[in-house]
Amino acid sequence: MQRRQKLEKIRNLGIDPYPAEMWEVNAYSAGILKEYNPEINNFQDVSMAGRIMSHQSRGKVSFLKIKDDQGRLQLYISRDMLCPGEDKTFYDDLVSHLLDIGDFIGVKGEVFITKTGETTLKVKELKLLAKALNPLPVVKEKDGEVFDAFADPELRYRMRYVDLIVNSHVKETFIKRTKVVQSLRNTFNASGYLEVETPVLQAVHGGAAARPFTTHHNALDMPLYLRIANELYLKRLIVGGFEGVYEFSRNFRNEGIDRTHNPEFTGLEIYVSYKDYNWMMDYTEIMLENVARDVNGSTEVTVGNEIISFARPYKRMTMFDAIKTYTGVDVSGMDEDQLRDTCRTLGISTDPSMGKGKLIDEIFSEKCEKHCIQPTFIMDYPVEMSPLTKKHRSKEGLVERFELYVNGKEIANAYTELNDPIDQRERFEEQAALAGRGDDEAMPLDEDFLRALEYGMPPTAGLGIGIDRLTMLMTNQASIQEVLFFPQMRPEVMPGRG
Repeated sequence: MQRRQKLEKIRNLGIDPYPAEMWEVNAYSAGILKEYNPEINNFQDVSMAGRIMSHQSRGKVSFLKIKDDQGRLQLYISRDMLCPGEDKTFYDDLVSHLLDIGDFIGVKGEVFITKTGETTLKVKELKLLAKALNPLPVVKEKDGEVFDAFADPELRYRMRYVDLIVNSHVKETFIKRTKVVQSLRNTFNASGYLEVETPVLQAVHGGAAARPFTTHHNALDMPLYLRIANELYLKRLIVGGFEGVYEFSRNFRNEGIDRTHNPEFTGLEIYVSYKDYNWMMDYTEIMLENVARDVNGSTEVTVGNEIISFARPYKRMTMFDAIKTYTGVDVSGMDEDQLRDTCRTLGISTDPSMGKGKLIDEIFSEKCEKHCIQPTFIMDYPVEMSPLTKKHRSKEGLVERFELYVNGKEIANAYTELNDPIDQRERFEEQAALAGRGDDEAMPLDEDFLRALEYGMPPTAGLGIGIDRLTMLMTNQASIQEVLFFPQMRPEVMPGRG
């Protein structure tokens, strides 16, 4: 209420609290703090803008700190310098009493160093650019203790705009996220691969084992699905003649929310003709080594209590070898009943809808993933787990697939892609049988994709990476919510506004 009263007083002074005209900016706080040199007296015609983060008025002098895009800078405002004439109303009313923490202002002036040694802008001109009606949390420190910190996770995620204002380290996380994407894009572009876009609304939800979100298109009077993956459309482009394509896609899966899952997430998928999964393992090492250097300046990244090295080469293990190593059980020749008994012995829960692939996946997830701390390729999966993957060229019952695990979590999934349309149809039919047993994540049959394969797809390697999880690694975050600007949350009960 007090700020709204101030708003009216500002308007009564003839000042527009939300002016439309531009404010030219020619300097930023970080550049001033780094480059100001009193010997050459540079930065004498500065124009900058930002949000007030502290405000102290001492009679005819005020000290403010503003936050711009690059940091914070102290302002020195003298009543007589700002209002050189007889009328001091602008300083006495606006600057001293009506400006608040959170307000945006534009200022012009010259840089100097105070007696206490702080680089400061001496303000000669000031303009209110936007009045803030809600107060910011004011974080205070005393005797090493922090008070009133904006630290509650639910509040931070729900009001990310406030989180970004008062917690400076949060912005750095999202700057690094952008660097992750840019590094990958640079690697792909340098290889000559083309960035493309594919549909978000799909008539058949394919490319992954996941439960989709369903919607309805009124004009066509048909159900549509938000994509769970973009794989099948990117492969259509390989059929069409592109040698290498990639896409950063927003994907949607109607599943649970936890520290590593959000129903809306960013995936990267890349497909390259005339390659196989062995080549893709080598290329993945190059990609991630580049990302680590571009984001953190080193191939070594701190993740929790671990130092993860993204320097090539990475460890490689088959899935069956990993299970045998960490459980002592060889599951390679087991049928479904034997696998179910093994799960029971290992204390792993199962349900009747699970086929061989799901049972093996449960064993690996429960008993092996946590041991893959340093980057580890898990290779050669059972055919039942991988309906879009080419059968292994030398190992019966397996496919040419790998997943990359880092710090106990899967961050990449890749195949030598299945390009035999007859084999692909049989795999889809097997998925349909699993769906009939109650597996609501089983992949549906996509007739148009099968038709595309019948026109011929060259040997192809494909890779998918979860950008959110990769960013978690590169920024040392334990929760996916920390690397999403606006993670999905339960609806908030909003208070009424008077």
